[in-house]
Amino acid sequence: MRSTPSRRATATGALIAAAALLSVGLQAGTATAQPESAPAAPVAGKADPGAQQRALSPAQRTALIKAADASKADTAKDLGLGAQEKLVVRDVVQDVDGTTHTRYERTYQGLPVLGGDLVVAEKAGATESVTKNSSAALKNIATAADVAPAVAEKQALSAAAAEGSKQAEADRAPRKVVWMAQGAPVLAYETVVGGLQHDGTPNELHVVTDAATGKKLYEWQAVKNGVGNTQYSGQVTLGTQLSGSTYSLTDTGRGNHKTSNADTGALYTGPDDVWGNGSPSNTETAAADAHYGAAETWDYFKNVHGRSGIRGDGVGASSRVHYGNAYINAFWQDSCFCMTYGDGAGDLKPLTSIDVAAHEMSHGVTAATAGLIYSGESGGLNEATSDIFAAAVEFYANSPQDPGDYLVGEKIDINGNGTPLRYMDKPSKDGASKDYWYSGIGGVDVHYSSGPANHFFYLLSEGSGAKVVNGVSYNSPTSDGLPVTGIGIAKAEKIWFRALSTKFTSSTNYAAARTGTLAATAELYGATSAEYTAVQNAWAGIAVGPRPGGGGTGQSFESTTQVAIPDAGAAVTSAINVTGVTGNAPTSLQVDVNITHTWRGDLVINLLAPDGTSYRLKDAVGSDSADNVVESYYVNASSEVANGSWRLQVQDVASADVGRINSWKLTF
Repeated sequence: MRSTPSRRATATGALIAAAALLSVGLQAGTATAQPESAPAAPVAGKADPGAQQRALSPAQRTALIKAADASKADTAKDLGLGAQEKLVVRDVVQDVDGTTHTRYERTYQGLPVLGGDLVVAEKAGATESVTKNSSAALKNIATAADVAPAVAEKQALSAAAAEGSKQAEADRAPRKVVWMAQGAPVLAYETVVGGLQHDGTPNELHVVTDAATGKKLYEWQAVKNGVGNTQYSGQVTLGTQLSGSTYSLTDTGRGNHKTSNADTGALYTGPDDVWGNGSPSNTETAAADAHYGAAETWDYFKNVHGRSGIRGDGVGASSRVHYGNAYINAFWQDSCFCMTYGDGAGDLKPLTSIDVAAHEMSHGVTAATAGLIYSGESGGLNEATSDIFAAAVEFYANSPQDPGDYLVGEKIDINGNGTPLRYMDKPSKDGASKDYWYSGIGGVDVHYSSGPANHFFYLLSEGSGAKVVNGVSYNSPTSDGLPVTGIGIAKAEKIWFRALSTKFTSSTNYAAARTGTLAATAELYGATSAEYTAVQNAWAGIAVGPRPGGGGTGQSFESTTQVAIPDAGAAVTSAINVTGVTGNAPTSLQVDVNITHTWRGDLVINLLAPDGTSYRLKDAVGSDSADNVVESYYVNASSEVANGSWRLQVQDVASADVGRINSWKLTF
């Protein structure tokens, strides 16, 4: 029996790691909507003029969801899904040319399928593309568990206890699910444990347990840490509601967003519609900041991306301030559709600045769209998405007291020395975040594995090298030492949002994020555009994928010879002989690996160049309990002569699991 790993892929789920467009009428019930004037037909390689996202009203969105729900059985049949599978409509967005992107989840024999999500793009009744989180087939899955629910609950409680929870029982009894997010689909239990984490943050830990073996398959944290006289933005206008002679912090123009006191649970009310005095000693000041930040975030998503509210349904979330005692964090919870803010060290620096508010609300946008699982690489991308939109909202708000920048939490002084929480131009300046992607980054806390995606967004927006924006000096490096030319934040934010809402799925990793953003860029600006080239260069600048042209020939070489990987044994190799390539290997040599293994965390994988130089592709991460390694890696091998015998070296460094190299490929 394998013992429970000591290193676990969890996150605190808060803002910081603990311890550290065209609107057209739709009639209710109809799913078709034609633009008032048809956009020109797309030209190969050029921008698709119809790819801009339509601003849907809540009623229009509801009509599209109803229509998708009515036809989901036919859609399942068209997709070739099995008779025991059913689709569940989760979200719909639409382009101005009528292309509808419908996001589905799945069930199998009535059981929820975790990781079975997919996006179908349809135009004029014809399917244009399908993006699946997993390409595995849902079939021949036993629905009778060998392991009792109590075993899963005990395992979940133990995992939660490591995060500080003192719960004696799970919040929800273990429910049967099919786990499809990694490897072959299996019957499993999902258990959710509440209580508090070690730093006082609420806990909503999801633990997935194999129902046949009792082995923990995965875990993630669902809590994502996260006229007014404000502390950070000066005097601002707030949306409020008058009832009789009493005003309340209820923004009737933004889905009835409400701001309340977390300590008392009471909605903020008053007789004069004046809130706070700019000082943290006045309890209304933090409320004014939070209310204002929520309003600016609502306006940003509506006016820039055509999204009516976090879920697109016109419903406002809620904000709670003054949580805990000197609590140095903020967090988002899908379960209450709310943001919660602590007051910081000494209760003097509430975490209610514009970028923090936008960060927390953007977790809700991610949950309503791609649903990026808050663990591993997808968790880093989830956290980065909130940082990206935090910066975008700050630039959109254009507050003289808090101008737009590529810093996160620069106003809240969370470090106590006046420095920001995170830096997007060079993430490692915070002492923990990573500047570039590498194969083991999925084992890093999501607040730090977000660094490469934040860095990508900065490079795409502003470019590499030294630059001053709104009085802030930046100096952004690249992994390959080559320059990147930015395209501006207005275009970069459009690309990221389109990829998030129409391309990403719950388990999207860095390589898939590159693919998704390139697809979004091709639709918005064209595959031969300067923007497309910039996206390629920005990803290459953080070691994900090649530069355009890559300095190589684009040739591929593959080995399909299977090689057994001995359990806890010596390293094995598989060779590829490269010939006919001129000069050296590229700065981003692509290595595609297909390995079958029952506990991938045991594996160390290296690429050996012809001269014997070793390039680490993957470290052993004991907590990574998923099956198989089917991934693309990128290596700066520009110092190596391309021609010669390249070898993939794999070693299983722990006992109890076996596997084999199925195939691997080099692309120059």
